[in-house]
Amino acid sequence: MDSNELVNIAAEACDDIKAKNIHLIRIDEVSSIADWILITEGLSDVQVRSIINSVEDCLHKKAG
Repeated sequence: MDSNELVNIAAEACDDIKAKNIHLIRIDEVSSIADWILITEGLSDVQVRSIINSVEDCLHKKAG
């Protein structure tokens, strides 16, 4: 599974939890650490924790 698929899974997980302003920024040409940065926001601390848990769970289930 490549980084494009992984970031799309993560973005979909954010969208499922109703995250706001989801932005995907490709940085592979300027960084050796990562290919993508995913930036999003939640409306409360509880929602932010739910977004994090959703992303982790989806990536664990779909990408291993």
